[in-house]
Amino acid sequence: MPENLIPPPQHYPNDVICTVDTVLLTLADDGLCVALLKREREPYKGVAALPGGYIHADKDLDGYGAALRVLKTKTGIDVPYLEQLAAFTGAARDPRGWSVSLAYYALVPHAVITAAGHPGVKLVGVDRLHTLPFDHGVIVAAAVERLRSKSQYSSLPCFLVGELFTLPQLQRVYEALMGEALNKVSFRRKMAELDVLEAAEGQMDTSSPSRPAQLYRLRPEFRDRLGLLKRGL
Repeated sequence: MPENLIPPPQHYPNDVICTVDTVLLTLADDGLCVALLKREREPYKGVAALPGGYIHADKDLDGYGAALRVLKTKTGIDVPYLEQLAAFTGAARDPRGWSVSLAYYALVPHAVITAAGHPGVKLVGVDRLHTLPFDHGVIVAAAVERLRSKSQYSSLPCFLVGELFTLPQLQRVYEALMGEALNKVSFRRKMAELDVLEAAEGQMDTSSPSRPAQLYRLRPEFRDRLGLLKRGL
């Protein structure tokens, strides 16, 4: 080969494995749940794990795009909000070799997962997880900690309710994530301070035996990003 030509790339046994792993969280009968899928190939073939996959350098512009692609391909779900959690690295986390995983987490209402109808998606309560392959248990724990922390000062829990919701329904979501009861007046004052909601004009929830309740939704500019409080709930 002429000296001025670069040799073609080769695969070496010590190449770093680069993947994305996604933590899809929702609220169901078991409380806060994570979506798992059985792995289709080794290692850990047939074992329930987080939806994940290799980064495709020819298709993915960045890790965020790779995570969106993986979630859509493996669960059929387009998530409105996705956030990078952390990078998990090391020689021991994957039996195939030294690896880097860019982990992301997303929140969706339970009805969205049901509507997607993917037969392989299994929802498991985050407090009832058995041992997961790789370091997926560590990744889930980190995502849950991030979610519960940010629930105290952001609009993140809003992505767990449907498109339309009442303020009492939203308050119950916040309480489920934070693990404590919230004062109704204080909660509504903080929601007003966040200023991420708008009343759905002319739409009321009539399912309650008491008087109908106003339905709300996220303002358009906050349907893919967070509102933040200066002080927590």
